[in-house]
Amino acid sequence: MYVQSFPLSCRMKNTTSPWPRLDFNSLKDSLETLHHWVQIVGKIRLKTMPWQNHSWHTTLYVTPNGFSTQSIPFEGGAFQIDFDFIHHFLSVKSTHSKELKMDLYPRTVASFYKELFKLLDEIGLKVDIYAKPNEMEKAIPFAENELNKSYDKVEVRKFWEAMVKINCVFTSFRSEFIGKCSPIHLFWGAFDLAVTRFSGKKAPLHSGGMPNMPLKVMQEAYSHEVSSAGFWPGSSSFPEPAFYAYCYPTPDEFANQKVLPKETFYSADMGEFFLKYSDVAAAENPEEMLMQFLQSTYEAAANTLDWDREALER
Repeated sequence: MYVQSFPLSCRMKNTTSPWPRLDFNSLKDSLETLHHWVQIVGKIRLKTMPWQNHSWHTTLYVTPNGFSTQSIPFEGGAFQIDFDFIHHFLSVKSTHSKELKMDLYPRTVASFYKELFKLLDEIGLKVDIYAKPNEMEKAIPFAENELNKSYDKVEVRKFWEAMVKINCVFTSFRSEFIGKCSPIHLFWGAFDLAVTRFSGKKAPLHSGGMPNMPLKVMQEAYSHEVSSAGFWPGSSSFPEPAFYAYCYPTPDEFANQKVLPKETFYSADMGEFFLKYSDVAAAENPEEMLMQFLQSTYEAAANTLDWDREALER
């Protein structure tokens, strides 16, 4: 079987706890609201962090109880913003003040935005963000968004629990690559958890195309060849949480590569391989199935782009 070619450290053991079942229809309203909240926090990190290549300074990270900006330098100290999806609050920690908290509950984007910036004002952090969503078709200003106000604590916690499981597998997958590789991080634009590998070779200039996303940002993100994989919770146009894998540039033969598991399919419209989260969660060994997807789609990219795999892999 294909799995026999995997490095020993990539062969994932099945965990004792089951992967949570995610139902998009039950999650979608809360997901839309949470996506806006996460964008607000991500934009604060964007404006207060020094620039890093491929916008890595903007991302959030999965933690033992939610999502985090991690530590951000601030006036000779640091501050950090954390979502807690176990106790359902957001916290702002700073070396210059006590920890401040605000509750997470069914509340509008406008309400969340105004209270968060009130907390930031209390710690003396003055930051001016672009206060409208990116990579969303409807870019309602945060301070005016009274439309999105759902927050189902049970569904949001299950979503985060899935992210924890996925983060573990992605971290193991990342460890086998010794070339340039991104952290395992949450991009708040499309709301996906991603890991990206680089060959070191420059790529053709990207043409862009994401809604409400500056072209120069896209071009810098894809300045060099990549093989990228991630998890996306779905949207109204693709109502299914799923894993994805793509490469840039995309050779014509990429779509015809044999990948695993058998449930994987290729979207010609998207130019990506997909594997439904539901198939992984229902598998006898979800970790092993996901690792098969990550490894085989990476090999499809590396082989069709003619990467120097001996120099890039451990």
